[in-house]
Amino acid sequence: MKPYCAIFCLSFFLMLPVPTAAQQPEVKFIADTLVVQAEGSYESDPDLALMTFDVMAQEKELKEAYAKATQSMRSIVAVGEKYGLAKDAIETGVLTVTPFYEGDRKKKARAYRVEGHVVLKVQDFAKVGQIMDDSVQDGVADFRSLTYRLSNEEAAKQKAVADAMHRAVGRATTALEQTKQKLGPARSVSLEVHNLIGIAQIQSLPYDVYAYETGERSGGGGGNLFGMAKKMPPPPPPPPVQPGKITITASVQCVFGIEK
Repeated sequence: MKPYCAIFCLSFFLMLPVPTAAQQPEVKFIADTLVVQAEGSYESDPDLALMTFDVMAQEKELKEAYAKATQSMRSIVAVGEKYGLAKDAIETGVLTVTPFYEGDRKKKARAYRVEGHVVLKVQDFAKVGQIMDDSVQDGVADFRSLTYRLSNEEAAKQKAVADAMHRAVGRATTALEQTKQKLGPARSVSLEVHNLIGIAQIQSLPYDVYAYETGERSGGGGGNLFGMAKKMPPPPPPPPVQPGKITITASVQCVFGIEK
């Protein structure tokens, strides 16, 4: 039995596939290249203020709630137009309707809430405080947030990328000067632009939704329709903050050829 076993084992090994060059992972070597990483940035003062206002109305009848919310939205738009904002600088969101039921949803809703928002794009920062005061008086709307940004972000990003590429080329040129070589054209470039940094923003307190629906509010007070507490006037908005610098950064990784 031993000779037959030896012959079988030998035959088995002869049948095993022999690795070929085509089965091996392909390895590519890139000669005469230099890889350089660099970062660039662009810093500027913001030239645009985004003011966001929320409007909300809740009534027993949907028609009444929708009419009040629409009127509040129109009031904010009127304030923007009063201070010279163009039509494209005033954005009105879609009004949404939320019904409230007591138990069975098949029955008619006991109340309806209609909500929406308006965004004003202000370039004259001196008008921010005035618009804010006029918009929130008499509870017309709730001020939500104030954000400063750049009106042309794409141009700022391009400047940050140009600065990063300038630094990359400079570093690569300096490195090759030490070996008496010249920098060739870039063979590949990978780019990443980072988010804006330094945006100044203030934000008001959110709605007391639970108290509005249930009528529960600290300090007592009377109620109105369905036992709900009367909506308290919004707190006075904080004064506009001084916007800080906005910085955009870009990172590049370049593969340069080396001329002989």
